[in-house]
Amino acid sequence: MEILDFRWDIIWNYRDYFIRGIWVTLALTLCGFFGGFIFGVFLGLGKNSKRKWLYWPCKLYIDLFRGTPLLVQIFIIHLAVIPSIFGHSLGFMVSGIAALILNCAAYVAEIIRAGIQSIDKGQMEAARSLGLNQFQAMRKVILPQAFRRMIPPLGNEFITLLKDSSLVTVIAANDILYAAKVVSGTYFRFWEPYLAAAALYLILTFIVSKIVSFIEKRFSIEYNPRKNKNDEGRVVA
Repeated sequence: MEILDFRWDIIWNYRDYFIRGIWVTLALTLCGFFGGFIFGVFLGLGKNSKRKWLYWPCKLYIDLFRGTPLLVQIFIIHLAVIPSIFGHSLGFMVSGIAALILNCAAYVAEIIRAGIQSIDKGQMEAARSLGLNQFQAMRKVILPQAFRRMIPPLGNEFITLLKDSSLVTVIAANDILYAAKVVSGTYFRFWEPYLAAAALYLILTFIVSKIVSFIEKRFSIEYNPRKNKNDEGRVVA
């Protein structure tokens, strides 16, 4: 069986492809997430607004991008939207990042909205009674409290986006999955390249999950910084 004749030399010979694929995957994910986060904050606040002219456009946008496959969005943006605006394609990186930002923003918006609504309404009323306007109360009182509750779902969204970035390979993005496709097409072997790609995604998601876990613990209410070792054992008189 082919799996019993596993050839590590294939992966080693194309290590440069996989290393470049890792950087491209991380670039797509980071740009897509942080761009989507910024855009998603405005969408989430808009959907939380009582003004209908602000609420409905945000709601329609969120429903549209959450209700359609990311793969279809990538094709539309790469083959239709960008060429219609600029007259030609701007490459897989621009199209991929744009698609990931627009898609991620819709999911982040729901996380923002849910986080804000999880805060007791009395917090806003108390802030307003202290003389803060709506914007100041949201920025200084509501969002800092809500952010702690948003960390786990935001971390999950980042991990999901990291894995979904592999879809950008359909527009010739030279990411991790593209490296696996190149190797499989060269040697007509499929166990080695795709297992290697799966292992790389697993390693990346594991690292991100540990980082998210640390951030979640760092911003938790129960978090207490470690005491200075010099203070350990000191007896208070």
